[in-house]
Amino acid sequence: MNALQTLIALWRDLGLPADALDRVSLTGRDPALPSSFHVGTMAQVSIAAAALAAAELHRRRTGRAQRVTVDCRNAAIEFRSERYWRVDGREPPEEWDKIAGAYRCGDGGFVRLHTNFPHHRDGVLQLLNCAYDRKAVGDALQGWTAEKFEDAAAAAGLVVAKARTFAEWDAHPHGQAVPTLPLVSIERIGDGPKLQLRAGLRPLEGIRVTEMTRVLAGPICGRALAAHGSDSLRLISPRLPTIETADIDTGRGKRSAHLDLATEQGAADFRTLLSGCDVFVQSYRPGALARRGFGPAEAAALCPGIVCVSLSAYGHAGPWAERRGFDSLVQTSTGLNLAEAEAAGETNPRPLPCQAIDHASGYLMALGALTALIRRSEQGGSWLVRVSLARTQWWLRQMGRVADGFACSDPRLEDIGDRIETSASGYGSLAAVRHSAELTETPARWERPSSPYGTHPARW
Repeated sequence: MNALQTLIALWRDLGLPADALDRVSLTGRDPALPSSFHVGTMAQVSIAAAALAAAELHRRRTGRAQRVTVDCRNAAIEFRSERYWRVDGREPPEEWDKIAGAYRCGDGGFVRLHTNFPHHRDGVLQLLNCAYDRKAVGDALQGWTAEKFEDAAAAAGLVVAKARTFAEWDAHPHGQAVPTLPLVSIERIGDGPKLQLRAGLRPLEGIRVTEMTRVLAGPICGRALAAHGSDSLRLISPRLPTIETADIDTGRGKRSAHLDLATEQGAADFRTLLSGCDVFVQSYRPGALARRGFGPAEAAALCPGIVCVSLSAYGHAGPWAERRGFDSLVQTSTGLNLAEAEAAGETNPRPLPCQAIDHASGYLMALGALTALIRRSEQGGSWLVRVSLARTQWWLRQMGRVADGFACSDPRLEDIGDRIETSASGYGSLAAVRHSAELTETPARWERPSSPYGTHPARW
């Protein structure tokens, strides 16, 4: 399917009004980035779908329809936004820890380690009983098979993935479970009042979004909602590590606060926040917030009518439903990296040219939130939206391959000057990628500057 057909299928699967599709334009085509997969198409369709849903919500508020246009090249650039920002002209620091990446194990198979968070790094080093050094890690992994190390790491709560072929993933019990899930799952989980859509200047004006997420998909969801005017508050415990490279880029349009659910005061403050919001976005490991009393059912009890948006790595069904993961690991475990390497004539696993699974999942989460708000305006109720990185990967895979994908040049910062906008921020003068969806009536923009966590109080 081409980009428009892919968008139509996604839109119809969610039961959104068909006439809105007459008001969308998708320009350009793949390859937009050097890849054998339709990364540009996935970027274009996921961004356009979220923007079109925002436009539909605004139409219901005001009676005014508008056109939405998304160019493939511009969308692909936005899928790499964390690479291109500059603060006071300075480049972002290296985003990967020095021992993160792919390694060959003793059986000839590969594993990918994700060690950007200190506790994940330290856990891997303890499991391998080696020094914090790339050669030492590689030597230690010679004593393991890829699958045994993946299993041992998962049992220890770490984030490691074995590199599989598509055939190996398709034969895996979880590989068989993933395609049975909807790309964007939306279900009613309780009663609640209808959302009253009063006229406003922007699609999400007056909609409060509480965001408790970390890199990268969850924050992108929040950034997408903020681009259409939501009142967004992102929260993190001051005890948890975060990655500033991502925070600076994805914090645009939001207030940023500290809140510690492990304390009585933090939990009480969070209940107050949830009871006064419209959308709650979270991307912590499956069950983590529910164990603290803040699962979807509890949130719906606190705030009837709330839309809960939840991201997982591998989906809510199947043997890996509770397994931790990140974009890079899902690319590895599901076969994308080895397929990309084969297309490029390489032997080592080759990642996609961006964190495409994260970015697409973020926009799909935003699309789900907007769709649930539309349903709430029609039916009332509380709603649960679920998206997973693994299911998003399957969506990309179903788009097919790009025969001449690696002939595409790799866009450098100097190549994309037309996509950069500069604004003040809590970090300094921020030059960053602008939103790629163009809306004729309500142009996407971020009204609040990106600011470090703890800049704002944890209250509405």
